[in-house]
Amino acid sequence: MNAFEDMRLFVQVMESRSFTAAAEQLGLSKQYISRRLMQLESRLGARLLNRSTRRLDVTALGQSYYESAVRLLAEVEQVEQGIAGQGAQPKGTLRLSAPLSFAVAHLGSLIPLFLQRYPEVTVEVDLSDRSVDLLGEGFDVVLRIGVLEDSSLIARRIASIPRVYCASPAYLSARGVPTHPDQLGEHDCLPYGHARQVQWRFQAKGKPISVGVTGRIRANNGELLREAAIAGMGITYLPSFIVGAAVAAGHLHTVLDEYATEPLELSAVYPQHRQSSRPVQVLIEFLREQLGEQL
Repeated sequence: MNAFEDMRLFVQVMESRSFTAAAEQLGLSKQYISRRLMQLESRLGARLLNRSTRRLDVTALGQSYYESAVRLLAEVEQVEQGIAGQGAQPKGTLRLSAPLSFAVAHLGSLIPLFLQRYPEVTVEVDLSDRSVDLLGEGFDVVLRIGVLEDSSLIARRIASIPRVYCASPAYLSARGVPTHPDQLGEHDCLPYGHARQVQWRFQAKGKPISVGVTGRIRANNGELLREAAIAGMGITYLPSFIVGAAVAAGHLHTVLDEYATEPLELSAVYPQHRQSSRPVQVLIEFLREQLGEQL
């Protein structure tokens, strides 16, 4: 009997939301995990999970056990890492997910620097603009841009990301420079995403306003929209890390700057049981150091 191993199994089941997903993450059989947790419940004399063919629900006692188990496992990991001397030299494999455009702009140069600094760390990177299931897919840390949903995950701010409205000098010369968001109805716009109706948000005298925009091109990739804007196809609204170089080079000019919304937040998100992980923590500190307060 290994109480800490049973705790780890239970925590993985809770965070993966199913026996099947937990088994895949741990490389164990579903039957083995189920049997171990039944033995755990028998030893505790309490039901932790309500099982059915379609769903897995935690009981009130199960939730309490989970929260205590997460704290205890984090403390055990911290003690083990201290004994192993990892406080000075982190090691292990770090599974990271990040948005595609941001990663192309920044991580390609930063990850080699990170690995040079921490030679005993290995990084597996998944690039995707979808909202990945951090726990179910087994990621140690996920970089996310924008408002975060409330969850049991831990989030740490990395940097702010301004967004700008911009168009090519040729387009603005031909169509005029908008001086108020309401004038965008007279312009071709290049919205991000595939929604039938797109609203761009602005701040006017401290109050939020929204304006519907349309155009001949819409896409779920910022680089494509940037190139379309440079080609004179319209006004786009993108993060500075995508259009900043083009603006600095004069290929794009910003507009409506006085109506800009608050910057987006780049955050590192990770599960509670990884809060004492040295690779996770040094990666976050490294990104904060390298990226600064604002991208």
